[in-house]
Amino acid sequence: MAARAPHGNNQPPKIIVKKIYVEGHGGHHGGAWKVAYADFVTAMMAFFLLMWLLGATNEKQRKALADYFAPTLVDFKQSSAGSTGLFGGASITDLDNYPHKAQQTGTKSMTVPIDSVGGAQVGSGQKGTLKEKSQMAEDKKNFDKIAKQVSKAMASNAKLQKLATHVRFVPTRDGLRIDLVDNADYSMFKLGTTTFESEADKLMGLIAQSIRDLPNPLMIRGHTDSLAFQSPTGMNNWLLSSGRAEATRQRLAEGGIPNDRFERIEGVAEREPMITKDPADPRNRRVAITLLYRSSMLNR
Repeated sequence: MAARAPHGNNQPPKIIVKKIYVEGHGGHHGGAWKVAYADFVTAMMAFFLLMWLLGATNEKQRKALADYFAPTLVDFKQSSAGSTGLFGGASITDLDNYPHKAQQTGTKSMTVPIDSVGGAQVGSGQKGTLKEKSQMAEDKKNFDKIAKQVSKAMASNAKLQKLATHVRFVPTRDGLRIDLVDNADYSMFKLGTTTFESEADKLMGLIAQSIRDLPNPLMIRGHTDSLAFQSPTGMNNWLLSSGRAEATRQRLAEGGIPNDRFERIEGVAEREPMITKDPADPRNRRVAITLLYRSSMLNR
């Protein structure tokens, strides 16, 4: 602002420059609020990501995520197979959250002891392939021992020697089948009944004694020939085959076989003949006792 010079003075007028500073007005156009807003957006994105994870995972997977951030599990994770991964070598889609990737440093069958318990286990658990093979090998060894033991006992007993040709040990995919077979000269049961002949009863006692201490479950199946009964409303081959199977079960139970080892008792009449060309052949009359592999029961 220029002021009028005083009278009698030739000096130029003084020029005064006035600067006005407005405090806080520049903050509206500054960057501080942008930083705060970015923090807010980041926090919201993390929140919605957390909500999505909670909705897309089950309780077991959420526990695995929580365990990853638990300090108490650090030492355990460091010793686990594939522990260098984000989830300790596992992913949220893994069964039991155990590693199954190609780059892992071990497998469950290698790192979990055979006698461990809890959860479904791959190699060495109750349904694991390794344990099934081990049990099957043990069962085969026991089956061979049973066959030799029964055959030897029959050979050393004069009354049972004549039944040697009536007993057959047949390995099957399910286990060891012991066939007690009739022929034209001898029948294990009294004709048309479910009552054992005296020698056959002793044979059943010998078989019961031989298999009593094994853990394998049992299946018993009764068979008949195709000869029909006169009365269609009375005894028939279905009743006879199932009755003889049940009589066999009762005799084995009397010999010390516990009831929980009997897996199946059934009669099939003449529907599964041994001599297919002649359904009326007396050799089709038989009772089959099958010692089942333990692994076949684990997969059910």
